[in-house]
Amino acid sequence: MCPAAFSNFLLLACSLLFAGLSAVPQSFSPSLRSGTGAACRLTRAESERRCRAPGQPPGGALCHGRGRCDCGVCICHVTEPGVYFGPLCECHDWVCETYDGSTCAGHGKCDCGKCKCQEGWFGSACQYPTHCDLTKKKSNQMCKNSQDVICSNAGTCHCGRCKCDNPDGNGLVYGKFCECDDRECIDDETEEICGGHGKCYCGNCYCGAGWHGDKCELQCDISPWESKRRCTSPDGKICSNRGTCVCGECSCHDVDPTGDWGDIHGDTCECDERDCRAVYDRYSDDFCSGHGQCNCGRCDCKVGWHGRKCEHPRSCPLSAEESIRKCQGSSALPCSGRGHGSCSCGRCVCERGWFGTLCQHPRQCNMTEEQSKSLCESADGILCSGKGSCHCGKCICSADEWYISGELCDCDDRDCDKHDGLICTGNGICNCGNCECWAGWNGNACEIWLGPEHP
Repeated sequence: MCPAAFSNFLLLACSLLFAGLSAVPQSFSPSLRSGTGAACRLTRAESERRCRAPGQPPGGALCHGRGRCDCGVCICHVTEPGVYFGPLCECHDWVCETYDGSTCAGHGKCDCGKCKCQEGWFGSACQYPTHCDLTKKKSNQMCKNSQDVICSNAGTCHCGRCKCDNPDGNGLVYGKFCECDDRECIDDETEEICGGHGKCYCGNCYCGAGWHGDKCELQCDISPWESKRRCTSPDGKICSNRGTCVCGECSCHDVDPTGDWGDIHGDTCECDERDCRAVYDRYSDDFCSGHGQCNCGRCDCKVGWHGRKCEHPRSCPLSAEESIRKCQGSSALPCSGRGHGSCSCGRCVCERGWFGTLCQHPRQCNMTEEQSKSLCESADGILCSGKGSCHCGKCICSADEWYISGELCDCDDRDCDKHDGLICTGNGICNCGNCECWAGWNGNACEIWLGPEHP
């Protein structure tokens, strides 16, 4: 090779080498330290400039606030391994948008925090098809939420998928049906999400330690450890696992949907009045079977009664036959049959999974609401004759009207004849307005004794 040609070759090689080095990000320069542990050859200002995103003024966040600057090189945080990466820690694959539980709706790939959509799809989460084969009616039907409102009135429907209204581009309205509105989390005074002291999820603030309130606007004046200590129940659980600890005070979960005083109470939610009910029904006050007083989930029985829920009399005035009759009601078997409950002195003590005076109602229902209602309608088309509520195809007659009974609450036991002021003279039971007399008794009110001798 001639000297001139060799000279041109060296010049070209040097140029390519210089171009290649200049293309490498400054933050990855390997020659800024002369050796391990050696001092940085850059000034502090130059080092920080290389760790700052282009266009950011001096004093701006280094490494996007996700790492530390070491001699012009960003060392990304590894508290969440593999989450942050890139020359300036600018990439975070885990924050790519999702749709219906899938990252990039399953129609794209997450690249440095943004979805790159496949052909035929677009949107921040690749959730919208460029071509729609649905009719407008079918599309709108797919966009309706559980209340039959299209996109929760917070967006528009695009080919069966909701496009949420975010005029400011802040993405605060989101969800499959635009049901989440994080604007509800903005503090009116500071205009920050959850006052800057918590995280917002679907319009609700979840406060950091030491803060509470709807917008995390209230600061607790005691330490998190002291708060936890005050909320710890005797069994070592926070609010007995039945409440939320807020600044050292337990807010007990209220099982009554009306918001009235609930069944769970106590300084650490240790008391549960449901444990005192023979048959738990949130609309019933039948504590301790009506034969005792509930004290923090335990029954103090009246004289003459015993049992965990005061359900057993110490002595029963009824014969075994009379007790069974009372537990049968209008059904063929006492307490609605085997497995539903047991009879104790004319009262049914229900097994788990059943409730009602005769243990006739299952707690869980395996039929649809329409099927249930069709079984509860009386001949005139009224649900439970307008005198009760329907539960899994069976009517629960109003507890305020003791005299109402029957499968469809269509019976009035006041129609049963009385004698000496007693329905059925106390010698029978009233079944849908008619007295059914016990053995040896007869008459409309079971007032006539037909036995061999007077009882």
